[in-house]
Formats: sequence, structure tokens, C-alpha cells
Amino acid sequence: MKRYYFVFCKDDLLLQEQPDGTCAIPLCEEPPTGVKPWTTVLTVAPLGDTEVCTYGIDAPEETAGLTPCPLRQSYYKLPLEHYLKAGKCAELLYWDRNTRYCGVCGGPMRLHTDISKRCEHCGKEVWPQVSPAIIVRINRGRDEILMARARNFRGDFYGLIAGFVETGETLEEAVRREVHEETGLSIKNLRYFGSQPWPYPSGLMLGFTADYAGGQIHVQREELKNVAWFHRDHLPKLPEKLSIARQLVDDWLENTTDTAQ
Repeated sequence: MKRYYFVFCKDDLLLQEQPDGTCAIPLCEEPPTGVKPWTTVLTVAPLGDTEVCTYGIDAPEETAGLTPCPLRQSYYKLPLEHYLKAGKCAELLYWDRNTRYCGVCGGPMRLHTDISKRCEHCGKEVWPQVSPAIIVRINRGRDEILMARARNFRGDFYGLIAGFVETGETLEEAVRREVHEETGLSIKNLRYFGSQPWPYPSGLMLGFTADYAGGQIHVQREELKNVAWFHRDHLPKLPEKLSIARQLVDDWLENTTDTAQ
């Protein structure tokens, strides 16, 4: 039986080049690369009726003619459902690498189900953890939004205010706290927009929109290089299409453009 094999070499997903120049996930009966005796091959929820497996290899020379591609860039080379499944596989491999030993007694952890492990000594069970984070588009009037340039951005683009949810707070509280901590501003009319898995390495982005309520911008310099209001006709370089940040901006542009016409 043929299966999809999502194979990673370090942080790169291995793709199979097709005769027409496109790329695909290897679909075969056996693993497309050599598998060591100690390699863990994980079973993942199927794609349609096709089984899915994932594993990692250590060295580029083991790629067996497959083409390495950064996970983010695979968004532009694969069907969306395959990119999303690749993200899930990357998260499961990350979880597997970081749960080899029990956090209670130090005993070896072994797979119990496809998405759980159990300690061989004390019986403690663990599941993959997801780190929720909020991201918010703040509107000022119809034509302006707040955009931020974070210190950890690899490119020269601007994004939106975002941050991890803390223990004991609601999503709404997290949005208001992050906005105030990073910009000094207050917001109103907070509304849920949508969510997106963010497997870098194990996040879940929860998107919101809000309106400016008051305050002057005071940039949190530890995390941000700059924060500013941008008119829809004079926007900075935007985030990549794969991100919910870009979805939030594109949604605003489409709606304000439609209103303006």
C-alpha cells in the first residue's frame, strides 16, 4: 500500500520533483530514504484515504535524490492540504524529540498511541502541546491600521501586534495586554477573525480585529523596532501570504477598497 512520507532533514521538508517541474510529497510503499534502526516513524492522520507517515533523517547525503525545502517555502510548492499536513508532521517530530524521557521520574517514554506517550517506569502520559498566541489588526478609522516591525523578523516586512497567551488569562485579555505592553494603546470592539496552525515549532495563532480607542504609541523596544499607523495607500512590505497576519491585512484591504468604490 502506498503512503505519503513526510520526511524532514533537520528543518527542511524533502520533496520529490515531478517531470513537469512541480514538487510533491513522496507517495510510495516503503520509506523513500534509508531508515536507521533507531529512527521513529510516526503514523499521522491520513490525507483522504491515503495513509501518512513522517520521520526525520540526520544528514543531507541520506536524502536519496529528494529536494530539501524549508517548511515555510513548501507553502508555495504544495497543495494547501499537503502544506498543512507537513506542518502537523513537523510538530509531531518536534514533540517526539523533546519527550524522550519522563519529566517526573526520568524514565524512557514510549509511544502509547499515535499522539501520546507513556513512561515505562511511572506510567505518566504526555500528548503534543500547543502554544496559543494572539494576533490583532487594529484599525484607526477606515483607512489606517497599526503595523509593527519586530526585532526577530528575518525580512524587512511589517506585521501585526502578536504574543503568547499567558496562563490564567482569556484570549481577549491576552490581546488587550499585548497591545498595551507593546504599544501603550487601548482598543475597543474586539472581534474574533480566525485561527491558523503555526508549526514553528508548535503554535496556534488566534486572529482578532479591534478598533483604536486611545493613547499615544510607546514602543516596547525589547521586542519591537518600530510601530506606526499606515494608510491603506502607503503600506510597508507585508508578511508572506502563508500567514494569518497577511490574511488579516488582505481582508482589511478588500473591505476598505470595496467601501471606497
